[in-house]
Amino acid sequence: MRELTILLASPRGFCAGVTRAVQIVSTALRRYGTPVYVRHEIVHNKYVVQKLADEGAIFVNELDEVPDNSVVIFSAHGVPLSVEEEAKRRNLITIDATCPLVEKVHKEALKNYREGRKTLLIGHKGHIEVIGTMGQVPETEIKLISSEEDVDLIPKEWNNVGYVTQTTLSIDETANVIDKIKSKFANIVKPHENDICYATTNRQRAVKAIAEKCDMLMVIGAPNSSNSKRLVEVAKAEGCTNSILVQRADEIDIEQLKNVKVLGLTAGASAPEELVKEVITFLSKYFDITLSEYTEIMEKVRFPLPSNLVD
Repeated sequence: MRELTILLASPRGFCAGVTRAVQIVSTALRRYGTPVYVRHEIVHNKYVVQKLADEGAIFVNELDEVPDNSVVIFSAHGVPLSVEEEAKRRNLITIDATCPLVEKVHKEALKNYREGRKTLLIGHKGHIEVIGTMGQVPETEIKLISSEEDVDLIPKEWNNVGYVTQTTLSIDETANVIDKIKSKFANIVKPHENDICYATTNRQRAVKAIAEKCDMLMVIGAPNSSNSKRLVEVAKAEGCTNSILVQRADEIDIEQLKNVKVLGLTAGASAPEELVKEVITFLSKYFDITLSEYTEIMEKVRFPLPSNLVD
């Protein structure tokens, strides 16, 4: 067998918000029994969603698919206030799995509104987290900024503004957008702390550290996972242009690795470690593998379960 060095990036995989969200669904199923409904994918990973579905969770797109008086869980990405209000009106038992770091962004947008400021939200159009954040305030009070070019489209009358960001963005690209916003609004109110979450930041930094050492970098994650796609982009920007995203081992084309001697391997924040092990096991059928691990930082963040799930 040909030799292949796999350089594992760490941290990788589940973050504290994802771990908490998955625990919430499992705990709710034990407490309430089936059915328990979940609005949207609890996290962006089909493997995780299927495992929870096998336990008895029912995933729906909107609340109108949930029978009255049922238990419904809001995903880790957060929901607009209108969804919360509809759930109350219908007497649904709600459990909020919104990541606390996403909730922080919600509170910042609401604070801007209450203090008379408009909010600029830096994020990707259509992403479920962005939809949830924009739904915290009236639509006339918040504007989505997806690129530096969008900064030029901010209405001239918007002179009292604050900004927030989606939690799973590229650190470098977001910094460029923020710099342009600050150049246009000298007195803009910034978040109390950086909105890009610690897990996104740490995973991007770990990829940056190993990218130039790899012939290929493989990210395990879903195509609708923002933080996973950003890892591919970061690797390419750091010089490892041969960087790909795969969901499972069965998506790997061995032919793509024929000239690869060092493979960088990481996983997005919603991809569990068992998928990393699955990929390594799959590759070991074709290569004599040497594992090496680079650790950027040790993560110790933990988030408690919602009070209505704690005994």
